[in-house]
Amino acid sequence: MNQDNYIEEAFKMRNLLEELLKSRRGDRKPTILGVREHIFTGSVSSLGWFKSNQETSFATIGQRILASLLRVRFHYGHPDVFDRIFHLTRGGISKASKIINLSEDIFSGFNSTLRGGFVTHHEYIQVGKGCDVGMNQISQFEVKLANGNGEQTLSRDVYRLGRLFDFYRMLSFYFTTVGFYFSSMVTVLTVYVFLYGRLYLILSGLERAVLEDPSIHQSKALEAALATQSIFQLGLLLVLPMVMEIGLERGFRTALGDFIIMQLQLASVFFTFQLGTKAHYFGRTILHGGAKYRATGRGFVVFHAKFADNYRFYSRSHFVKGLELMVLLIVYQVYGSAYRSSNLYLFVTFSMWFLGASWLFAPFIFNPSGFEWQKTVDDWTEWRRWMGNRGGIGIQPDRSWESWWDSEQEHLIYTDIRGRVLEILLACRFLIYQYGIVYHLHIAHRNKTLRVYGLSWLVLATVLLVLKMVSIGRRRFGTNFQLMFRIFKGLLFLGFVSAMTVLFLVCGLTISDVFASALCFLPTGWAFVLIGQACKPLLKYIGFWYSIKELAWAYEYVMGILIISPIVILSLFPFVSEFQTRLLFNQAFSRGLQISMILAAKKEKAS
Repeated sequence: MNQDNYIEEAFKMRNLLEELLKSRRGDRKPTILGVREHIFTGSVSSLGWFKSNQETSFATIGQRILASLLRVRFHYGHPDVFDRIFHLTRGGISKASKIINLSEDIFSGFNSTLRGGFVTHHEYIQVGKGCDVGMNQISQFEVKLANGNGEQTLSRDVYRLGRLFDFYRMLSFYFTTVGFYFSSMVTVLTVYVFLYGRLYLILSGLERAVLEDPSIHQSKALEAALATQSIFQLGLLLVLPMVMEIGLERGFRTALGDFIIMQLQLASVFFTFQLGTKAHYFGRTILHGGAKYRATGRGFVVFHAKFADNYRFYSRSHFVKGLELMVLLIVYQVYGSAYRSSNLYLFVTFSMWFLGASWLFAPFIFNPSGFEWQKTVDDWTEWRRWMGNRGGIGIQPDRSWESWWDSEQEHLIYTDIRGRVLEILLACRFLIYQYGIVYHLHIAHRNKTLRVYGLSWLVLATVLLVLKMVSIGRRRFGTNFQLMFRIFKGLLFLGFVSAMTVLFLVCGLTISDVFASALCFLPTGWAFVLIGQACKPLLKYIGFWYSIKELAWAYEYVMGILIISPIVILSLFPFVSEFQTRLLFNQAFSRGLQISMILAAKKEKAS
């Protein structure tokens, strides 16, 4: 299992192997015997420290409880000793499928348990293990685990184990395997349901009517109850097993001190970000399947990740969702503050602001040299070049936005009609903005006829028509007549802006109304993109696929600018980069590691 070993631990192997000869629970002998790990990469960076503590808690106190009390321990890639004869005569060590059995290690434990084996855990020895120390490496590892748990949920092995276990062992099995990821997904979905429910209350006017009702005007019981829940939504409960493990190993005073230091090093931001990784990829695998192996490398490297790389990796899983949460919270605050008198609003929604901000900026906070001015300029230049390159046959996703965009839709190619319908239904949530803002926020001067709502759709149809003309012009003039194509785009843009200006003036809209119109049209346009991706064969047939692609490119470009703008501003101040380096490598500084040599390792190797 790619483990390190020590000579003094090797002398204990005889005692360890004797455990395979002891009968337990009748005549059953252990078929998988687990030992503990020693994570030695915790001193490299703060991320390595977080990950090593998390892995240590799962590989020691977690394995003890799974084996001795709950009796639902399997195999998790940890240093386990297998009874070779037992497994070879019962179908082998692992499964053969590289998709369904992506987490092939745990399926060996499933096979052992289903075929009458017994899995135990004894800490005779410990072996060394190096965990991932970079943000992207850790995220790829979490993606692989989330995809693997999604495929486990769909597998017949989990179904059979659930049917054969008794009730209490079945619950233990569920909550220690796929149930943890399902709970993470439900936690994120609950945030969406809460915010969209409050958004509907605002746009429909129901919340204002309730709060202005004299009979309940002084009642704060409901908001106070909601406020108490926000304390438990920060992801701090995920740190509890880690604190217990450190307390058992080195004392609870040390555990409390480490917990405080981890919070000062933004451990909550890291674990909240990983919560989004688990929820997104687990949900996508359940909905569409298509899990694949992702090589993390496990290398002892800490280097600066380019903005384009972070954008490609986290765009769909975190950035889009983070911006959606931010827009929801902004709309909820702006259009509800006029009549909301309670001071508990910020406390109720603080965890959601924290969730959105973590999803948007955690990859850059934990990115070495992420706020150095020259690296920021280089990242911006490379990202613009990547956005401008056209795709095609043989063009890799890291070379062109178009190739990357096509590769991001691979899960929709092989999905069934159920997956496509659910994608369309989920995308329809963005239409709530348009309906509510057009009808209920004075854009139409309290006019609620169908004509007003139809006018908003006319504007959106005009946008799609303009994009259709741009896509036609790009295909006909984009290669050989660059100047003509740019003039054509400029004239189209001026004509569209002029038409929209005249429309706003005729309707008598103010600046705030224009801002509200943008808030309603932008989410609706993104809904068009998502629905268009789900209906790609149909749109290709009727000739509107390239218009959807142009619309998606515009949204991606604006999203990239919004995300990189705070990074550019912070890069103007040199002390921000110094503070970030100290934040990331405080453990290494305290142990005398040469951080400059670590950061320069990749550059020297390339030269």
